[in-house]
Amino acid sequence: MEENVCLSQEAEPPGQHTGMTGLALDELIQNTLPSSPVAPATTGINGRVFIMPSRGASTCKPSPRSQAFRKQYFPEATAAEWNDWRWQVRNRITGVEMLSRILWLSAEEETAINTRGGAIPLNITPYYASLLDPMEPDQPLRRMVVPVTAEFERSWDESDDPLGEDHDTPVPGLVHRYPDRVLFLVTGFCSTHCRYCTRSRMVGKHEEIHADRERWERAIAYIESTPTVRDILLSGGDPLTLPDETLDWLLSRLRAIPHVELIRIGTKVPVVLPQRVTASLCHVLKRHHPLWMSIHFAHPDELTFEVSQACNRLADAGIPLGSQTVLLAGVNDNVDTMKRLVHDLVMNRVRPYYLYQCDPITGSSHFRTPVSKGLEIIEGLRGHTTGYAVPTYVIDAPGGGGKIPLLPGYVVGHDENHILLRNYQGRTFQYPDPAATAECDGRV
Repeated sequence: MEENVCLSQEAEPPGQHTGMTGLALDELIQNTLPSSPVAPATTGINGRVFIMPSRGASTCKPSPRSQAFRKQYFPEATAAEWNDWRWQVRNRITGVEMLSRILWLSAEEETAINTRGGAIPLNITPYYASLLDPMEPDQPLRRMVVPVTAEFERSWDESDDPLGEDHDTPVPGLVHRYPDRVLFLVTGFCSTHCRYCTRSRMVGKHEEIHADRERWERAIAYIESTPTVRDILLSGGDPLTLPDETLDWLLSRLRAIPHVELIRIGTKVPVVLPQRVTASLCHVLKRHHPLWMSIHFAHPDELTFEVSQACNRLADAGIPLGSQTVLLAGVNDNVDTMKRLVHDLVMNRVRPYYLYQCDPITGSSHFRTPVSKGLEIIEGLRGHTTGYAVPTYVIDAPGGGGKIPLLPGYVVGHDENHILLRNYQGRTFQYPDPAATAECDGRV
């Protein structure tokens, strides 16, 4: 077994790689003995392993599955290269030839990849590709990253910018919608493209704005001149694809603004590129507290050995972690899947934060569910599991209305002395509220 290796930022890409059938890969995985654990681990009742990394650990230990995948599809890549996030970025899967070596592509998938059209380009890290089912196009993880022809269908209710972000942009790359906070789009680059991306109008198409200092300076000047802004959300693209030094420079500039109290980072990197969460990155981030992070999780199968290490390393750096999950048809649109996801998240010190109704982005109809499905899922979680594991279900209102929370109908009525409430079991209870008349009608 290969020794555990430190993450390197200087590794060169390997040469050509070859494919292997799913059965052969499964056999190799089953016969691969796991290496010594990097740290103590706990095992949940469903057999899933949650890593508790030792403080000071400097490596992202690859799972046996990842090691087997690397040896079969990237045989010239060393363990050090596979564990290097820059190697992962350089060797992203971006075309049908590369992807067809790993997956059996359906006619619909192959046509969509070759057609492209105006859709967001194919882009998958080798690590995340290792999680995809080679034979099943309807696997949830595969549905989220492999194009299908349904993306080229535009329904009447869809838009390239459904949230109206461009309308609330005072300077390029900065959205100021809420009174005390701004959305700072620091890059148009992501290491893996989600097929339902709200910002598909820019992600993968305008990567020239990656670390554009001139744009950043204009945005920073706006924030400096707007004292009502106390909270900045860095997003994009994905801010964690920036180099450590660049990210440190940006965070330092923002932290130097007296009225900025809170900085948040929105990212999917810990899920699709866990190798990026190095000790060096965590050292940079912890210099700029209070700093929070929202991680885009969509399915429990994303909570792998590597991702668990990444989340725990971030949490050990003192960064409060929340998850943002998009409700997706055929991916996570049932109570059992969502319950597995939120349970695994809290086991990895990630607080389920938002469950989003899928935005009506162009070509997203095959992903969108009825709103009633989201309410059904919340009702299946509330009272049936710990409150920390229940996200807030929201619709980000089209046209720039902002996030609007939705709840099942727990208030069922009132009389002149009580408000009538329904609990998670469907039982009705009374709470004394003598003023529940016309005033109550307006409030309820």
